[in-house]
Formats: sequence, C-alpha cells, structure tokens
Amino acid sequence: MGRWAIAVHGGAGVDPNLPQQRQEEAKQLLTRCLNLGISALRSNLPAIDVVELVVRELESDPLFNSGRGSALTEKGTVEMEASIMDGPKRRCGAVSGLTTVKNPVSLARLVMEKSPHSYLAFSGAEEFARQQGVELMQNDYFITEDNVGMLKLAKEANSILFDYRIPLETCSAGAAAAMDNPLQMNGLPISVYAPETVGCVAVDSEGRCAAATSTGGLMNKMTGRIGDSPLIGAGTYACDLCGISCTGEGEAIIRGTLARDVAAVMEYKGLGLQQAVDFVINERLDEGKAGLIAVSRNGDVACRYNTNGMFRGCATEDGFMEVGIWN
Repeated sequence: MGRWAIAVHGGAGVDPNLPQQRQEEAKQLLTRCLNLGISALRSNLPAIDVVELVVRELESDPLFNSGRGSALTEKGTVEMEASIMDGPKRRCGAVSGLTTVKNPVSLARLVMEKSPHSYLAFSGAEEFARQQGVELMQNDYFITEDNVGMLKLAKEANSILFDYRIPLETCSAGAAAAMDNPLQMNGLPISVYAPETVGCVAVDSEGRCAAATSTGGLMNKMTGRIGDSPLIGAGTYACDLCGISCTGEGEAIIRGTLARDVAAVMEYKGLGLQQAVDFVINERLDEGKAGLIAVSRNGDVACRYNTNGMFRGCATEDGFMEVGIWN
C-alpha cells in the first residue's frame, strides 16, 4: 500500500490588493474541497473519482472561474471547458465550448468512459451531454453580476481581462493603467494580469494518479477560443508516475506542453517531483506566467508558480495540510 496525497488550485496570479474578505472566502472554499478529497481518499475511493468529486465542488461555487461563475466571452455568454485523466493506461476525456452543462468535468469523464473519443467540443459535446442525461442549466445560471460588470470594463479597456474577481473600483484603475502600459498576450493587451482556472490532482493508496482541470477561460475572450485546460499534455496530464493540473496564461502553457513536461523530465531525466516541477516552471514558460500542482505515485505533492500568488491547497497521508495564496 502506498501513501495518498492531494492538491487543489483556484488559479495562479492574484491581485496584491485583493480584499482580506475575498482571500478568506477563497481559503475556506479550498479547505472545504481539500477536506472533501481527503475524506474520499481515506474511504479508498480511486484517485479518478476523487479529482472529479473535488472539481465538481469547485465548479458549483461561483467564487472561482469554472462552471457557475465562469468568465464571459466577448458576446456575454459562457463557453466552459474541462479535462480529466486517469494515470493507469493514460485514459482521458476533454470538452470545450459548453454552454449548458452544470459540471463540465463530469462530462469530460463521460467522454473518456462512454464514447470512443477523447475530446468533444461545442454542439457535439452538448448533444453528447443530452444523450448521457447529465444535468443541464440555462446559460444564465452560470452568469454572475460581477462578471457582467467585469466584461463591461474589459470592453471599455479594449482588452482581455484576466482577474475578474478584483473589486470593480480596483479593476477600473487596473484597466486604465493597462491602456497606458499594457501587458501583452499574443499582441493583445491584458488589463489586469491574474489567470484563473480550477484543478485537482490526487494519488490514492494504490499509487494511482489522476488529474482534472476546469475553466470558463478568459473574460472578453473571442467566441470559440480554446485554452490549455482541456488540452491533454498542456493543462492536464496523468500517467503511472504523476498527475498534474496547470493554471495561468493558457497560450504559454500550450506552447510549453507544461503538464506533460513534468512527467517527461521525471521519466527521462530521473528527476523527483519537486525538481521536475521547478525545472518546468523555470525552463518551459519563456516569458509566460503560470503555476501548477502535482502529485507522484509515491505520495509526494508539489506546487510551483512564477506569478505573485496562487490559490492552492495540498495534503498528504502523513498529516501535512496547507492552504495558501501568497509565497
């Protein structure tokens, strides 16, 4: 019997001026989700069940950017995406362009288990969801007043807005500053840099690793945009060695195949989990900003980011537990 371990994240890149109340709300949600996963692992649930369970909980709470509370497209709609991967035999499933599915991560798992494919998107994914009888909601269910306000600010700044959890008055100042000295992503201005996304990785007592990631994407993104979260090897990866979930600047994560690279350097360079995570964040992001969580089959857990903060929590069987935001 091995040692179980679990990690969860709510996004890398945090506004330094985020009010204390919002910080506490985020920590409480992460702690609740972490305890949910710990209880499941202690009950000997397989890692794949645990990561789905935890991400479903995150998707159902509007605090982070996934499921309910997802970021809005330039047209004011929600297009959600998610992926899940089971380390044994590297089975995986992914979905994009969802507008009605309450829990995208569960549809991703159904793609893995109930379809001959690994990835379904947009109308095909929605049709598959109806066939599978998953819970559906009107698009309005996913849209919050805060997000409507953030989209308005993003449009006024003519930019992609990353951190839509910053209070409106703070965000307005950030958007104005961005127009004077904009950060760039693929040549487009980013008004306030703070990537988002939720994810969970776990290894159970049998040494089976799994990973899951879910997001609403970028505020004011083009319709049809697909980020790293549903892309196996970029935002999510699991194998017999480890499980990884990434968050941050999606385009940079895609270019660096970040999640797969952690497993690759463990396999080909013989690095330990923390060494592999450090190497990938230091060497594979170029100028991109991102973070990731990871577990190994030995029960190790690791987290690393090159942003100013990352919403995260982790726990191991030996009693270690940590929930944090800053360095």
